[in-house]
Formats: sequence, structure tokens, C-alpha cells
Amino acid sequence: MQIKSTALTILLSALFFTGMTQSNPLHYLITGTYTGGKSEGIYVFEFNSKDGSFKVVSHIKSSNPSFLAVSPDEKFVYATNENGNNDNGGEVSAFSFDKKTGRLTAINKQLSGGDAPCYIQADKTGKWVIAGNYSSGTLSVFPVSASGKLGDATTTIQHRGSGVNKERQSKPHVHCTILSKDNKWLFVPDLGIDKVMIYAFDSNTGKLKPALQPFAKIKDGGGPRHLTFHPNNKYAYLIEEMGGAVDAFQYNNGKLKPIQHIASVQDNDTGFIGSADIHVSADGKFLYASNRGGFNTIAIYAINQENGTLTLAGHQSSLGEIPRNFTIDPSGNYLLAANQESDNIVIFKRDKQTGLLTDTGKRIEVGKPVCLKWVGKD
Repeated sequence: MQIKSTALTILLSALFFTGMTQSNPLHYLITGTYTGGKSEGIYVFEFNSKDGSFKVVSHIKSSNPSFLAVSPDEKFVYATNENGNNDNGGEVSAFSFDKKTGRLTAINKQLSGGDAPCYIQADKTGKWVIAGNYSSGTLSVFPVSASGKLGDATTTIQHRGSGVNKERQSKPHVHCTILSKDNKWLFVPDLGIDKVMIYAFDSNTGKLKPALQPFAKIKDGGGPRHLTFHPNNKYAYLIEEMGGAVDAFQYNNGKLKPIQHIASVQDNDTGFIGSADIHVSADGKFLYASNRGGFNTIAIYAINQENGTLTLAGHQSSLGEIPRNFTIDPSGNYLLAANQESDNIVIFKRDKQTGLLTDTGKRIEVGKPVCLKWVGKD
């Protein structure tokens, strides 16, 4: 009798949570852009995970908000203003976000501690924001008040070194600042020096120091760009912008051990490689990587659940020009590709069994979209 009762409880709980998921398929899609032309800043859309439909909600003016981060409580959005190469350098901006109306309100800005900031991350406590500056090869840590306001940078680190490609790797180029799931380690892919720099992060003070393994070196000329972790936290995957490849690593407590190097572009793709973004599906079964220029594709890989290695499942055209960024919606039903130079976001249906993508025919029209983030809708 007890066994039947327990089974019934589990079944009812499963049905309850399934119902909750199905009854609230709406999310906000927050879109960062390069401004000028058709874009004025950050755009907010409502996206329906049941059918892939969407509608325009709001936008706010901001200069080149090319990468975004959402606070853990989803009350604030942070943006890099990818300007620089001038006396003041780039900036980072803070916005409050109203989940009832879908509107952003500017809070404040701070100098980014370098030129051309291109990546930003909020830590798990919500008390710190970390930004990477591409052109100057620096990263900075900013304190965040309870109101979401950014303080002056408390830490700025300057990378040193160069790479084999003297045209593109004459100096460091920080391209990503991503924290581990436990909030203890910061990983910083640097395109200019072919290393993923690793720092121990103190969430009480916001301070960084070199980790016991201070960096992971990749193949010369690869150009590390973005890093992502497998949901089981045992593996990490790095996209090489210049090498057109993905590096797979075993991951454990701040340490990366290389296990595979696999191409992200097709053999006959002879155009500009420019591989860009990388994400793992929430179920941990598939990895996706975008390639700009040439064929403009999304590479699709099946992930070996036993050892984390990748097997190519196929390439899908992004159906646009320069897929700088893409995202998988919270339901896992759709993949949205932001095509920077064709001014649209292409919505693909995702087959959860094969990982393959199918064009829905739906397009979100927005000028130079380059970053996509999700916020739940109340």
C-alpha cells in the first residue's frame, strides 16, 4: 500500500510540474546589437516555446551593447558597450528589468577598464559583474549594489603575450569571461595568446588570483573565443575563432584536461572561418557551434555520455550572414541564430532525439543582432 501511494505521489508530482511547464511557455528574449543602421540598442521580444511565435515588447537605446548578462534574480541586465580605442575606452552598463512589462530602465555606466569590451558575466551571488575587453586584452571585476548599480572596477588584469599569427595575435585579446557553476573559478579565453587563462574567484571580495592550473594552452593559431560547460560539469568545450574547431576538455575543480580537437567547419568551406559561439543542450546530448563567413553554419555534434567526446551529426546553414551568436530556448524546442549582417534572428525547430535543426520559416527582424539572453516571464 505504501509503495502504491509513493508511486502515485511521484506520478502526480511529475504531472504537476509538466503542467506548470506547459502552462507557462512564454519567455523574454533580450537581444544585444551593434548600433547604427537599423538598431538603436537592446531589444526585448516575447517568445512562445509552444509554437516558436514571438512579438515585439520594447527596446532601449544603448551604444553597441554587443554582449549581455542577466543577474541571477533576473531583475537586472548588464551590457558591454563595445566602444574603445579612444582616451576613455569602452563601458559597461546596468539596467533594471521589469518582468511584468518587459521594459529595461538604465541605471548607470562604468568604464570597462579597456578597449572594445565584448563579454560580460554576472556571478552567482549577484554581487559582482566581470567583463572582458578584446582590444586591450584586459578583464575587470565590478561590484554591484542591491539596486543593481555598478561600482568602479575593483580589479583589472592585463594579459601579456602574443601568438603565431602576427596580423591577429600581436597582443592579447580577451574574448570571454565565464565562471564555473560553483562560482569559484573564472575562465578567460584569450584569442591573442592561444590560452584559456584560469583564475580563482573570491565571491566575498571579488578578487582574482591565478589558479593552480593558471591556463590551458591550445593549438597555435587557434584563437580561443567562447567556452561552455556540460550540464554534468565533467566536460568543457571551447570554440576556436581562427582554427574553426572545437576543443573538448575533461573538467574538474578549476582544471582543464584536453581530450579532443574536432573541426567545426566543413572541409570545403574555404571562406573566412570566424567560428563564434558554442552551447550544449540542457539535456547534455548535443553541442552546437556557429561558424561565420564562408558557409555561415551551425555545426551539430552528438556528445558521448561516457567520455564527453564529440561526433559530428551535421551542419545547418544559419540562413543568414555572420551567425555571431545563437541560443537554445528554455524548453529546448528551438534554436535561434542571430545573423549579424542580415539583420535577423532565424528560428529553427530542434529535434531533441537527433539534435538536427529545421527552419520554421519564422524570422525576428532586428538590426545587427549579436547576443541573445533569456528571462522568464511572470
